[in-house]
Amino acid sequence: MHDIIDTAVAAGTFKTLAAALTAAGLVDTLKGTGPFTVFAPTDDAFAKLPEGTVDKLLKDVPKLKAILCYHVVSGKVMAADVMKMDGKTAKTVNGADLKISTEGGVKLNGNVHVTKTDIACTNGVIHCVDSVLMPPA
Repeated sequence: MHDIIDTAVAAGTFKTLAAALTAAGLVDTLKGTGPFTVFAPTDDAFAKLPEGTVDKLLKDVPKLKAILCYHVVSGKVMAADVMKMDGKTAKTVNGADLKISTEGGVKLNGNVHVTKTDIACTNGVIHCVDSVLMPPA
């Protein structure tokens, strides 16, 4: 078992996320003791963003960091725990809340689907999401 960063890199489907975490200076944090729960957008999720968005974000470190931290919750929250949170919110590392719905599968903020759960890491857990979560303005 590896930490969150090494697990994501080894999966091969989080190349854009890994590049974004590196650009934002968050790699060392997510290699830290944690525990962290990461709702990790896949490369396909990043590809859904309008053309040029990822390149712009990689150059705007404060905005990139805010978006990435919106995908992280302190503590190790397994899928079974998330299923008990229907209609509730989870406080993200960036300070904003994620709305959780479990009707028809787990959804965050109403439209971002959790597609794979409970990828165990030494310092937390990864859940895959099908879209990039954008924090409230």
